[in-house]
Amino acid sequence: MTTSGTTTFESGFLIDDIIEEAYNRIGLDGVSGYQMKSARRSLNIMFQEWGNRGLHYWEVGNTSIDLVEGQAEYIFYRSAADGTSATTTPTNGIYGLDDVLEGAYRTNIATTNQSDSALTKINRSTYNGLANKLTEGQPSQYYVQRFIDQTKITLYPTPDSTAAGNTVFIYFVKRVQDVGGYSNTADVPYRFVPCMVSGLAYYLSQKSAPERTQNLKMFYEDELNRALTEDGSSSSTYITPQNYYPNV
Repeated sequence: MTTSGTTTFESGFLIDDIIEEAYNRIGLDGVSGYQMKSARRSLNIMFQEWGNRGLHYWEVGNTSIDLVEGQAEYIFYRSAADGTSATTTPTNGIYGLDDVLEGAYRTNIATTNQSDSALTKINRSTYNGLANKLTEGQPSQYYVQRFIDQTKITLYPTPDSTAAGNTVFIYFVKRVQDVGGYSNTADVPYRFVPCMVSGLAYYLSQKSAPERTQNLKMFYEDELNRALTEDGSSSSTYITPQNYYPNV
């Protein structure tokens, strides 16, 4: 028995193929022109809606922020066009960062003595309650603000001369990339290809085949739920019984 020997279907599944498949599911063939443009717009909207569906592990990355003495705020812009200040844009050139999951203060970088100290993520109320936000020292907390064109990370305490030259290492989640041209591939892993096509068909049905919308929504939600359940990396779980000794 002969098999293909490849597992790269999604890498050759172009945006125009995705759109054609979605239109086929609502009973339309040979689409072109405005229908293609409309479908590409719907696909971009769906990717943005996925941002409300929880964490997508394939969009989790990591990077280091070089600390500068007296600088508490570090900005990641939505795109290169939004950020022009070299003093606030990390030199690693990461754009589209949406939120920070975890952070650590790292010293002795790239040596056998490298050491990380976990940072605590705080909310706006906690940060607002800090008496002197310009206090300098070794950062131990960070506050994230998510704006339309940028994500701002504010460290506390503000890095002092000792912290300068060290880094803050972060795990972050970034946005799903825009669709772009029809000859591009989608910024999704193979597990999400079925729900991506089902979702686009559902979106298109609202405009071109409303009688199919309810059924297509059921298919889409079912496939998306399975993909979200499978996404990520499982780890071991340990359950220890709790002992309770009353009146002892």
